[in-house]
Amino acid sequence: MKVSVLVMTYNHVNFIAQALDSILMQQVNFDYEILISEDCSTDGTREIVLDYYQQFPDRIRLLLSEKNVRSNQVVARGIHAAQGQYIALLDGDDFWLSPHKLQKQVEFLDSHLDCALCFHNAQVVREDGTQECQNWTPDDQKQFSTLEDMWLGNFIATCSTMFRRGLFGEVPEWYDDFFPITDWPLHLLNAEHGLIGYIDEVMGAYRHHSGGLYSPFSQLQKLNKTLEFYQKINACLEFKYDQTIKSAISNYFLDWAIEYEQQRELEQAKYCFRVCLLGKPVNKFISLKKLIKVWAKLYILPVFDSRRWAHQ
Repeated sequence: MKVSVLVMTYNHVNFIAQALDSILMQQVNFDYEILISEDCSTDGTREIVLDYYQQFPDRIRLLLSEKNVRSNQVVARGIHAAQGQYIALLDGDDFWLSPHKLQKQVEFLDSHLDCALCFHNAQVVREDGTQECQNWTPDDQKQFSTLEDMWLGNFIATCSTMFRRGLFGEVPEWYDDFFPITDWPLHLLNAEHGLIGYIDEVMGAYRHHSGGLYSPFSQLQKLNKTLEFYQKINACLEFKYDQTIKSAISNYFLDWAIEYEQQRELEQAKYCFRVCLLGKPVNKFISLKKLIKVWAKLYILPVFDSRRWAHQ
């Protein structure tokens, strides 16, 4: 078995058929299996999954929750059950665009033995069905990235992921604590064993809709979850990458401080700047000059501007 495609799904009744059809349309010269890890949906998703299993019993294996676990166990049990040399991930509300996606990623990993995983670009599909001219991956994405790059932020769309099975052994117990963040910890674990390769082609679609795992959260809540992620995984990995993680925290939140300042949302910008200071604010990514410049824009220039207008 060359590839195990792991589909994670819960209450995706309007999307799961398109996801599965996009897998079944793959044109490959190797064997692959489809593992559907379904988390006891209440909207009819399970019935659709069972119907596909009846149609393709030789291709599909089902991993069904007896009750809704709402955790990363849905992913972990799929990785444990996988038989393929490589594992490809697909959320049940996303889908693939290219029938050659699996073939191209397998050929890439077969020919780049120094890569632990690879990914490709993906198109963002909005809830109303429109596909704007917006891709997940920026134009300047480099072909090969490292573990350090991955610490700076997750730049991989889940639907574009393929990695070598078994590089990090069994999925660690602490993985379940990171729900709803499912893929970033896996990328970090894999990147400890090799490079991250990039195929510059749009071959998948990430669906942005109100039922997504992150949709209920505000932007501030998402920022706090990112900070929590960094702090928690630092402890889980016994502070092996402590200085890198602290630098990543500062870099991540300083970027957001700059973004909010440009949008004239000063309170949010100041909050992100304060979080930046919790990490390692002067590092290989942030110079002291840059830090002071942002600080001045947030705390000095607004006071100067208000006083100037007060005297006019």
